[in-house]
Amino acid sequence: QVQVVESGGGLVQPGGSLRLSCAASGSDVGFWSMGWYRQAPGKQREMVARMTRRGVTNYADSVKSRFTISRDNAKNLVFLQMNSLKPEDTAVYYCYAELLVGDPYWGKGTLVTVSS
Repeated sequence: QVQVVESGGGLVQPGGSLRLSCAASGSDVGFWSMGWYRQAPGKQREMVARMTRRGVTNYADSVKSRFTISRDNAKNLVFLQMNSLKPEDTAVYYCYAELLVGDPYWGKGTLVTVSS
């Protein structure tokens, strides 16, 4: 059974940094795509950053140049380095892991709060 677990959320001041981590387990094959979505209060879940096993990345326009996604394919880990955080980055951040076929697997989320 595939499990996805996030860590690293918390409270940070505007302009600060946080690093989110995510570990996926329970698959005999590597995950094709891993990444991060987020959902702010009263808003729909949106894609933040994702990365294929081959290293192709996509970022939301709102986080480009501030956030960086990285992966450790051998360990099924994905990271999100978030710099220059803004109050509008406040959200629950969800990690996902996706095989070549089937629906993605989701973590339970980790809360990031950007506030002074």
